[in-house]
Amino acid sequence: MAEVRFGKAINLALADALEQDPAVFLFGEDIATVGGPFGATRGLHERFGDRVRDTPISEAALANAAVGAALSGLKPVLEIMFMDFMTLTMDALVNQAAKARYMFGGQASVPMVVRTPHGGGISAGPQHSQCLEAWFAHVPGLKVLCPSNPADAYGLLRSAIADPDPVVFVENKALYAMKGELLEQPEIIPIGKARILRQGSDVTVVSYGAAVHIVERAASQLAEQGLEVEVLDLRSIQPWDEAAVMESLSRTHRLLIVHEAVEAFGVGAEIAARIGEVGFDELDAPILRVAAPFVPVPFAPSLEKAYQPDAEAVIAAVRKLCA
Repeated sequence: MAEVRFGKAINLALADALEQDPAVFLFGEDIATVGGPFGATRGLHERFGDRVRDTPISEAALANAAVGAALSGLKPVLEIMFMDFMTLTMDALVNQAAKARYMFGGQASVPMVVRTPHGGGISAGPQHSQCLEAWFAHVPGLKVLCPSNPADAYGLLRSAIADPDPVVFVENKALYAMKGELLEQPEIIPIGKARILRQGSDVTVVSYGAAVHIVERAASQLAEQGLEVEVLDLRSIQPWDEAAVMESLSRTHRLLIVHEAVEAFGVGAEIAARIGEVGFDELDAPILRVAAPFVPVPFAPSLEKAYQPDAEAVIAAVRKLCA
C-alpha cells in the first residue's frame, strides 16, 4: 500500500485503462503536452502516444466527437477543463449520448467518460468554480460520480471507463493535492454504492466529494461533545445508494445532507424529497441541508470562504437536529 495524491490516482487509473484496453483513448485541451490544467494526465502522452491527444478549444466539438467515437466502438475519455464549460457540451451529452441506448432499442451504447473538475477554494471566480452535478443527475441515461479520496478516485474511474453508458466523472479541484492510501492492486469500486466513513448513532450525514472532509472534521468535534455522527460518502450521485441512506437512517433517525453545490434544486433536495417519501416513519426530526447559498461563486478569497459550507455550519445543523 502506498500513499498517493488524488491527482496521481486519477493518472494511474487512466494509465491502467489505456494499458489494458486498446479501445480507450484520451483527449481534451492541453491534456497531452502539458498534462492537463491540474496535472492529472501528466506523462501519459509520452507513454501512449497518439491515444492521448490535445485538441482545439471547442467543447461542443469534443463532446460530439466523443459520442461518435463511442458509438463506433471506442471508449473515449474526454476532459473538460472546468465544469462550468460543460454548458457547451449539453447537446451532445443530454440529447445524444444519454438517449442513444433508448432510441436504438438497446442495440447501441455510448461507453464514454467526461472528466471535469468542479468546486471553489482557488479563487477561480464564478465562471470556473461551479458545482453543476445536479444538472446531469437529472438526465435519464447519464451516470454521475464524484469521489472524495484517492482510492475512490481510482476505483470509480476504472468502473466509469468500463461502463457501457456515458458517465460524467466529477473531480473537486481542492482534492487534487490530497494524499491517501492506494493498494498495490487497487480496488475497482462499483457504481452506485455508498460507503460509511464513520459510524454513529445520533445523526446520519450524507455527503460527497470534498464536502466529505468538512463533514468528517465536524463529526470529530461533535464526538468530543458527546454527539456521534454517522458519515456516509455517496461516491455515486446518479445512481445514488438509497438503500445505504435508509439503513443508516434506521439507526440514527435524523438526516443531514451536505454538499458544496448551491442548495436550491440540488442533489440534497432530491435525497431529502425521496427519504421524506419512503423513510418518513424513521425520522425523528426534519431533514436538513447544508450547502452553498443561491448566488454565483465569489472571486474574492474572503467571500469565497464565506460562500462555501464549512464545519461550523455542519456542527450547527447537527445540534439543531439533536436539540
